[in-house]
Amino acid sequence: MTTLTGAARTGDTAGGPPTVNRNVTGRRRNRWFAQVGWRHLVAVLGVLFSLFPIVFVLSAALNPLGTLSTTELVPTDGVSLGNFGGLFERTAFGRWFLNSLLIAGVASFASVFLSALAAYAFSRMRFRGRRVGLLALLLIQMFPQFLAIVAIYLIFGTITDLWPSIGFNTPWGLLLLYMGGALGVNTWLMKGFFDTLPRELDESATMDGASHAQVYFRIMLPLVAPILAVTGLLAFIGTINEFLMANVFLTSTDSKTLAVGMYGLLEGNERNNNFGIFAAGTLLTAIPTVLVFQLLQRYIVSGLTSGAVKG
Repeated sequence: MTTLTGAARTGDTAGGPPTVNRNVTGRRRNRWFAQVGWRHLVAVLGVLFSLFPIVFVLSAALNPLGTLSTTELVPTDGVSLGNFGGLFERTAFGRWFLNSLLIAGVASFASVFLSALAAYAFSRMRFRGRRVGLLALLLIQMFPQFLAIVAIYLIFGTITDLWPSIGFNTPWGLLLLYMGGALGVNTWLMKGFFDTLPRELDESATMDGASHAQVYFRIMLPLVAPILAVTGLLAFIGTINEFLMANVFLTSTDSKTLAVGMYGLLEGNERNNNFGIFAAGTLLTAIPTVLVFQLLQRYIVSGLTSGAVKG
């Protein structure tokens, strides 16, 4: 019996892996999938879900027919760059692009600068009304600016009559409108970052004869560069994508921004015919945001994590 049993075991080993080893391998695979494998599956599904709209827009932009009804996920009628040419020939896309860059660039810079000044004052100085001012900024941001659109429209109607250069259909008038909401969440975020910096830096510079302006520009601003980059990126994205206020104040073709001009391509019955050039414009619209993100990416992680260390 012992000989037969040994022969049987030998035969199993020679003919293939034992049943016990197969069971152990199967359990290891199940354990790997339960602990790690399902995460890879979720990640793959998330990537596919994220890439689907991008691939669809790219396919629509390269579709030679340029209509929504003929757009497929994978082009079957060939590819063409005609939609990009038609975008510049049939619309004022170049003007919209420059308007958006001007407004978003200046508005984001001014927003970051004003928020940094306010955050430094709230963080380093003690004055009457400091706490009330912080709470007021927080409460005001709970109400969207669009709620005051009627009052703002009447005010800018008067401004247009008196100073047309900063009224309706001008980028400077829209910039003034955006500056009304420059302070708010960004100020709180920057204040949290300023609070993490030791006060000994200010005191040492003051003892050496530095003024408040010198301490702020030469010492504080270089140290808070990460949060400046983060708030600047958020302000740039929010401004270049803003539609509601811009749609009310910009009505002439040459004064429109990308958001307003691109929306006009899909109005009415032209949605199907203009979808190709709309997709082409969407791809070009993403270029400024991607470039700004690439320039500031080294500051983004540290800026987002460090700003919430202290309140």
